[in-house]
Amino acid sequence: MGMSTREWAQYLHEELAVDLPPDQVAETVISRMAAHYTQRLPLLPDATDTLRRVGRLWRLGLASSSPRVLIDTVLAAADWTRLFDVTISTEEVAAGKPAPDVYRAAVQQLQTEPGSAVAVEDSTNGLRSAAAAGLHLIAIPRPDYSPADDALEAADLVLPNLAHLSIAAIESLSANTVRTTPRSPTGPGQQGRMDQPQPRGGQSNEG
Repeated sequence: MGMSTREWAQYLHEELAVDLPPDQVAETVISRMAAHYTQRLPLLPDATDTLRRVGRLWRLGLASSSPRVLIDTVLAAADWTRLFDVTISTEEVAAGKPAPDVYRAAVQQLQTEPGSAVAVEDSTNGLRSAAAAGLHLIAIPRPDYSPADDALEAADLVLPNLAHLSIAAIESLSANTVRTTPRSPTGPGQQGRMDQPQPRGGQSNEG
């Protein structure tokens, strides 16, 4: 949906008449999802290979609508924690997607500019959020949840799947996405889906 935890919990309570206060709705849903993810991760095909390939050349950040506990759970279970330098949940900003807040926060923490960042998104609200924040934008729509046409129109590039997310595709979008020395396999990282590749050269670094 692209909404923050507070927003979707309120939506379930008010619009779908879930007979629990929004905070209890959120707690129940998140705990059940976290338990499920520790048993089975719904990873996209080629996700791990793509993260490793791109992460050798750029710092990665995540700008996610998921709550922090789910971000950390998925990253740990997938062994992705070290691949990301910055992760931001919409819980940690004023407004969820499609507002640009989460991407603006990620760019700020990465100590870079939107024009030097490339967002990779698959949802309507995610595409709108990254576009509103001024990032270069690659859309990789999921066939089962196709984004709205107007959101796709904001993308600089539309790809069929992660396997097509090549180094050349990323570099074609911004002159500032300069290749640098490879990341150490055991180097530092924080958490995150690859939403925000960032240049590694002289800058501190996610969905």
